[in-house]
Amino acid sequence: MIDVHTHVVPRGWPDLAVACGGSGWPWLKVETEREAVIMIRDREFRRIDSSCWDPAVRFADMAADGVARQVVSPTPVFFGYDRAPDQAVKLARIFNDLTLEITAGDPRLIPFCQVPLQDPAAACAELDRCLAAGHAGVEIGNHVGDRDLDDAGIVEFLQHCAAVGAPVFVHPWDMADGPRLDRWMARWLTGMPAETHLSALALILGGVLDQVPESLRLCFAHGGGSLPFWLGRADNAWHRRGDLVRGRSTRPPSGYTDRFYVDSVVFSEPALRLLVDTMGEDRVVVGSDYPYPLGERPVGNVVRTASFLTDTQRTKLLSANAKRFLAG
Repeated sequence: MIDVHTHVVPRGWPDLAVACGGSGWPWLKVETEREAVIMIRDREFRRIDSSCWDPAVRFADMAADGVARQVVSPTPVFFGYDRAPDQAVKLARIFNDLTLEITAGDPRLIPFCQVPLQDPAAACAELDRCLAAGHAGVEIGNHVGDRDLDDAGIVEFLQHCAAVGAPVFVHPWDMADGPRLDRWMARWLTGMPAETHLSALALILGGVLDQVPESLRLCFAHGGGSLPFWLGRADNAWHRRGDLVRGRSTRPPSGYTDRFYVDSVVFSEPALRLLVDTMGEDRVVVGSDYPYPLGERPVGNVVRTASFLTDTQRTKLLSANAKRFLAG
């Protein structure tokens, strides 16, 4: 089994105010050898443990869950898209190099880098540097401020990814907040699916998938968010209100499901069935969101136990589709 959706946090990094300039950077409050807290200024963002940085802990969990390989991606809070480009370049270099130290060339861990996506030229340069250094692909956030994935600069970066053969993992981040969302983890439970849905539509209706070559390999986290459930609604709007909805797309949204992958971290068999029925058995890959508490453990459990999957389909979801996403 290959898990395409896991995250890493180094156990410490340089003072980012000194290394990158500016202020208000995330920092790590280390509490014990195994426990730490990601802080933003004086606010606790997330409590983490050594599974975020210790390969031995990660390997033990992988063995317990039957995972042969993991894609190891940044944690989105470190993207730095709201920073000046020169600061974001320095930030990306620091965390990308620390990720390579954690993975240490072990083939079980497949490092994906981050890039300063707010600056297309700098993002392309950092991707090239990382690929040469040992990264296998890139994780990007689903938007940069108010610029979605159909922004000209982001499309330029995606075209570069296609040209150099780098797979792209798209992860939601920077969700809207407010009194109605700042309870019950609603930003994560409703905001993340909505963000992913919106950005997948931006790729389609913004004409991106008509512009970039079919060799571009994209995967959306969290089962594509709410898009698979509402794809029929998008098709209906494309046909009935094409004056407002079609944008630059040449086909209805369902005509593009063969252009990107989604991960399987949807937690229930009925949801997985909908995902496979909507996206196709060749476009779903195992993802877990390891090591965070909203992830799936044991990894791939829903895929392993789903009664509707044939043995051939199960093999596709557990490994074959991920191999194609990673290697083309």
